[in-house]
Amino acid sequence: MKKIPMVLILLITAINIYAQFRTQMFQSTIKTLEVGVDGQKYLLPIISLNGDERIRISFDEMSHEAHTYNFSVIHCNADWKPSSLNSSEYIDGFTTGEIADFQLSVNTTFLYTHYNLVLPNDDMRFKVSGNYVLFVYEDNVKDKPVFQACFSVIDPHVSIDARLRGNTDTELSGRLQQIDFDVDLNGYVVKDVATEVKVVVRQNNRFDNEVRDLSPTYFSNSKLSYINNKSLIFEGGNEFHSFDISSVYAASRGVDKTVYAQPHYDVYLTEDKVQTSKTYMPEQDVNGKFLINHQESFEDSDNEGDYMWVHFMLKSKPFFDGLLYLGGELNYNLLNSDTMMKYDFDNEIYYKSLLLKQGGYNYQYRFIPKGQSKAIVERVEGSYWQTDNEYTIYIYHRPWGERYDHLIAVKQIQ
Repeated sequence: MKKIPMVLILLITAINIYAQFRTQMFQSTIKTLEVGVDGQKYLLPIISLNGDERIRISFDEMSHEAHTYNFSVIHCNADWKPSSLNSSEYIDGFTTGEIADFQLSVNTTFLYTHYNLVLPNDDMRFKVSGNYVLFVYEDNVKDKPVFQACFSVIDPHVSIDARLRGNTDTELSGRLQQIDFDVDLNGYVVKDVATEVKVVVRQNNRFDNEVRDLSPTYFSNSKLSYINNKSLIFEGGNEFHSFDISSVYAASRGVDKTVYAQPHYDVYLTEDKVQTSKTYMPEQDVNGKFLINHQESFEDSDNEGDYMWVHFMLKSKPFFDGLLYLGGELNYNLLNSDTMMKYDFDNEIYYKSLLLKQGGYNYQYRFIPKGQSKAIVERVEGSYWQTDNEYTIYIYHRPWGERYDHLIAVKQIQ
């Protein structure tokens, strides 16, 4: 049985000694990394241990040149740092492989090659639950990954009963939302709740405001209750902005105009403004996700969808007390230089241009005050208790004497 290569272990240790793994790309030639459940449009990348679901990982390399991409998989604990398991303990089969499924783009202004990988497969199967990270690198150069993709495998043992409310422990029907939930153990044995159970709660798959290190309000042999916990109060925010660039011929939602500027297309989105209304206005969205789609494709949007320069614009006075970012799965909810907005003082507008593949996208504006890492949506979008957000609750368990965190329950509510 193959082990994780020592050079990859050293790389992982060096890069992530203080950081958690996140889905992200490390080379500018890699675009549209998608990590999800095969055959499902909007599900988070979570599958059941020994179930029928499979994780699908796909991406584009921006050329028609031949590339050889290999991969390795490691197991992680609840904090997305490597567990102490060796590869033979969490993988049945080979722990490395080559991505051999690829297609060249057809009739596109930008040349690219589309790659696909599905796990588990005949060569690699998961033996334990928990979090996993797949590293992809070129020509077996393991110390230079081109991207990393995160997903989870659940072995359900307990159930979660969750409720979302606008009347929080700090205000009534205002800007905030609060989650209460019970974990029904269903006979599952937890000897020491304080040391064995770890809970993670995310809003719209964001990481900057995720909640962890929760203690139950009360517990018994049959139930753990997380009720009236002020740590579970979230900013309601507002619905995501949406735009559709699946066709170059029809004006679609969120698009002001599409211009062919040889040799590519430029898409100018409708100019956004700072939300000043105190009244919530419902809008349809998919809580930050995107879907690749090309309306005029003959066979497959994956290799017939084109790339376009998409221009975002927000009319606003400058914020001198922090930075403004685009939030959503278009950048895997990472708030970094790739989605940091720039400011045009002459036209009093924030702007950003991204090279995106044809499809439908959600985004919102997130403001990070100086010296902080948690973003605020209200600064630009407003905040309302009625907002339709998606919350995901993860329950991990590490029994006494075990060396890794089991993922024993996941629950999503809106």
